[in-house]
Amino acid sequence: MREHEFTVALPAQWGEGIVSLAQGSQLDLDVRLESVHEGILVSGTADGEYSGVCGRCLTDIARPVEVEFQELFAYPGEEGDFEVQDDHVDLEILVRDAAVLSLPFQPVCQPDCLGLDPVTGEKLTESTDTEQAAPIDPRWSALQQITDQDGTAERRAAEKEES
Repeated sequence: MREHEFTVALPAQWGEGIVSLAQGSQLDLDVRLESVHEGILVSGTADGEYSGVCGRCLTDIARPVEVEFQELFAYPGEEGDFEVQDDHVDLEILVRDAAVLSLPFQPVCQPDCLGLDPVTGEKLTESTDTEQAAPIDPRWSALQQITDQDGTAERRAAEKEES
């Protein structure tokens, strides 16, 4: 068994969504290599930082990401997804797959982020304005003419009771 700790710079961007691990960012690896009958069992953790934008309000975000991985690298001729080649194991595909799959699909800047106001485009969590009424659908706007805007309906109901 051998244990290694090292830091690598990513040769390319990992991830294609609204968050990703940027090219050149640092990834800290803590790897344990164990010789087993079928090949070499590789297990470890990778720590890095993803960056991108909030899925609701489009604010820039950067958060740490930590992933665990474990895979058997089979000796040549054995069945397996990964193989030992020239007494070496290539961890790039294994670590990249684990890191990219751990990235959030809809990242948010904070758990209660309300997103953007559809009218003003301003971030709702930062808005100090009073809550605005929802826009009226033009198909229902004719009904607004018969609603009680100035209390006339109450006066009419009182007049009916008196008569």
